[in-house]
Amino acid sequence: MHRSRLYGLFIDTPDAEPAADFWSAALGVPARTDPGEEQFLMLRGAFPALEIGVQRVDDAPRYHVDIETDDVDAETARLIALGAVEVNRWLGCRILRAPGGHLLCVVPVHSTPELFDAEARTWP
Repeated sequence: MHRSRLYGLFIDTPDAEPAADFWSAALGVPARTDPGEEQFLMLRGAFPALEIGVQRVDDAPRYHVDIETDDVDAETARLIALGAVEVNRWLGCRILRAPGGHLLCVVPVHSTPELFDAEARTWP
């Protein structure tokens, strides 16, 4: 058995700084980078228990969601069984394309243990 939960919504764009400035002002929260993850400008506090961030990408603007899990392999297999297709891997994450064409990432747990324990669903 493993657990997973929706971790965040990410705004992907090649123009990350102006996009982060816009979303920061629109949502009323500061945009900040985390050490070692400079491609993300996080908008923490915009939604309780959900991360929102702007991600710098070399591709067309889009949105994607991250699902965090305590077992990346098992969660990836579960989502593939539901119809997703793995399209890439990046660091410890799996990038999938869901039916309908939307991207999503399966990532290791990033939340605090208390938040993950409170919100994660358990899968067989």
